[in-house]
Amino acid sequence: MTQRRKSDYADRLLEVRRVTRVMAGGKRFSFRASVVVGDLRGRVGFGIGKGLDVMSAIEKAKRRGEKHLITVPLVDRRTIPHEVDAKYGAARIRLKPAKVGHGLIAGSAARAVLELAGVRDVSAKMTGRTKNKIANARAALAALQALHPRPPKAETQNSKSEILNKSQ
Repeated sequence: MTQRRKSDYADRLLEVRRVTRVMAGGKRFSFRASVVVGDLRGRVGFGIGKGLDVMSAIEKAKRRGEKHLITVPLVDRRTIPHEVDAKYGAARIRLKPAKVGHGLIAGSAARAVLELAGVRDVSAKMTGRTKNKIANARAALAALQALHPRPPKAETQNSKSEILNKSQ
């Protein structure tokens, strides 16, 4: 019997669907699972898996999510560095950084992605016209991927003073 290792990532099941394939002898049923995985410290991924039973579909989705992790730049390990908009298919999302203690204001799929990424203070608005959880989760991931880390304040002040000195 093979020994399975314990995953370093937390996971959240977004949805499980029964899918049907029509064959000559009738219908064949399988399951599709979509899972968000993250370490709660700035790394998050999303995976979809299919299997003949629900558990195998979930395991495949977890493995695929762990393979496709992205790193999110966090400010003070709580929020994002700047406002960002993103689109995936018909799903659109806007993420806005918030002050400490504001909390995570986000809906279903985006909330799962942001929580597992370790973002604790942010406002998210889904402005797309779809309720598709997979598209909404991927839009949230696209928004997190579009973030650029901000340099520390001391560096920006030094660069401004250098620019002023060079112009004189």
